[in-house]
Amino acid sequence: MATASPKDREAQDRLRRYQARQTVHETKTRRRRRDNLVAVLAIVVVGALAATAQIVYFTVGPGTPEPVASASPEPSETPLAEAPEPALSEFRTWSGTMTVNESIALDYELDGLAAPQAVASFVTLVQSGFYDGLSCHRLTTEGIFVLQCGDPNGDGTGGPDWRFGPIENPPLDDVYDTGVIAMARQGGDGSSMGSQFFIVYDESVIPSDAAGGYTIMGRITSGLDALITEVVSAGAEGGAPDGAPAVATTLTGITIQ
Repeated sequence: MATASPKDREAQDRLRRYQARQTVHETKTRRRRRDNLVAVLAIVVVGALAATAQIVYFTVGPGTPEPVASASPEPSETPLAEAPEPALSEFRTWSGTMTVNESIALDYELDGLAAPQAVASFVTLVQSGFYDGLSCHRLTTEGIFVLQCGDPNGDGTGGPDWRFGPIENPPLDDVYDTGVIAMARQGGDGSSMGSQFFIVYDESVIPSDAAGGYTIMGRITSGLDALITEVVSAGAEGGAPDGAPAVATTLTGITIQ
């Protein structure tokens, strides 16, 4: 019987570690859903009068909540296809450069061990030239601090011919560090990821929803200061806290190796 090579054993070990991490994540997601159900039942028990008072207070009274920003693309009717196999990530670190507006060079790394499905998809799209010329259509400057890119429609509704899940490598405390590159998705749907991703330009707390958090697939290693100076500092159009960047922002090239 042939003995597996050191390279094969290393790949198998990486795959086992990834599968173990996914099992832990799925267990925590089920526990969160169970806790959410218990909380809902407790609210119902409070009674109709208390519920009515809360509804009035939080919808028309002084407690009206401010809109909460999210990193979620809008729902899409794009027909589903098979996403690239996670093995295409090679379960390794990838590196490259995103060029924005032809002058801003963002060096980055992707973690194919922590997020193999997301990395496999991203690598495939980069190698096909999918991202070249696409806009970064959304900038948030309050609540969370992200620049969202990678939508061929330029409005949060588009993507490639596939969608994928589950969520990989989310932060356990909902804190996304400065420089993180994470996948955008629809709220409550952990299998709705496609091509849209967001760059965290300042540490942000992005609450998990029923599906969990957001897949962290990598990080910016240099160039973030230039992005902040030339794009983020100008804010969103019309001074809004969430919208298209006031400075038109385009991915003019992405390399990867």
